[in-house]
Amino acid sequence: MARTEFLAYGLPLIEADDIEGVVDSLKSNWITKGPKTAEFEQQFAAYVGAKYAVAVNSCTAALHLALVAAGIKAGDEVITTPMTFAASANVVIHTGATPVFVDIDPVTMNIDVKQIRAKLTPRTKAIIPVHIAGHPCELDELMALAREFNLFVLEDAAHAVYTQYKGRMIGSIGNATAFSFYATKNLATGEGGMVTTDDAELADKVRVMSSHGMSRNAWNRYTATGSWFYEVLYPGYKDNMTDIQAALGISQLAKLERMQGIRRDIAAMYQAAFKTMPELEIPVELDYARHAWHLYIIKLNLATLSIDRAQFIEELKAEQIGTSVHFIPVHFHPYYRDTYGYQPGDFPQAEAVYERIISLPLYPKMSEQDAQDVIEAVKRVIARSRR
Repeated sequence: MARTEFLAYGLPLIEADDIEGVVDSLKSNWITKGPKTAEFEQQFAAYVGAKYAVAVNSCTAALHLALVAAGIKAGDEVITTPMTFAASANVVIHTGATPVFVDIDPVTMNIDVKQIRAKLTPRTKAIIPVHIAGHPCELDELMALAREFNLFVLEDAAHAVYTQYKGRMIGSIGNATAFSFYATKNLATGEGGMVTTDDAELADKVRVMSSHGMSRNAWNRYTATGSWFYEVLYPGYKDNMTDIQAALGISQLAKLERMQGIRRDIAAMYQAAFKTMPELEIPVELDYARHAWHLYIIKLNLATLSIDRAQFIEELKAEQIGTSVHFIPVHFHPYYRDTYGYQPGDFPQAEAVYERIISLPLYPKMSEQDAQDVIEAVKRVIARSRR
């Protein structure tokens, strides 16, 4: 029997401690960047095992600032994947550089590291691997290649809070890592992001550029210990996080392990229910990985079904189940198609996967019954459309 109420695709888990933290910031008179932002940075750096963390207003800002701080500029090329949200490539263009796409491994949907070498040119200066859905990329081979060619590695970890690669936390491996704290992410501050790195100079430059390029002590110029004087060191940006967001980040980080346990339990329910169904291909968690389960992405085996992906989504909607698609390959979007002349067939693995992927609801606000409702709805849609 279908649900009577619609199950949203993704919702944050906001509890009393989150609300209390935000109210405390509002009462403290620090509502923009201040002491709670600094506290969140310190806690997050310690959590991922990085020496430095700089809080900003989005993962997009984190990616952009890290590239600029690394010296990426017009004439350079940056390698990334077409199977990502467009921001991963947009930020490259914002620096004046050119994004260069490499096709994916169809199993993990992450960048196919073995294909990167063929795309390198003398203009290649950086690589942005994206940890899709929370499953890490194959980083040993990627980092070895980067060292060989002196390339800056900026991990896009928008999905990868909690992810580990061979026992190491994502956020402590590449030259820099960008995280997202958007409303639907594993750790949610509404909007927000973080750059982590072990490079003191890079961290300092990101910090300065995130607040107009003002000298690093400018944030406390209105306190009793601050000074009215500041200097603009770079033509920076307005990308800083606020203490209201950071307060939410602190409380969310404190319960991240519990929230991840819920995600893992729901993912396990899905895996058990769907693994024997020939109409579906389920996600993997390879031996080297600790999956963050930000997304649970099924792949439809369309040859076994009488409907396509779009109709499958509509059928689930009729069952009161929300879904999404991650992602429309970047080279399909008009700007990239028209600017760079991409054609269908340029990245065959990404294109083939895109036609058959659906992201099912997976978030800590879900109940076990919610997850069971998703399972039963998927089974009913397949039963109706099985060839």
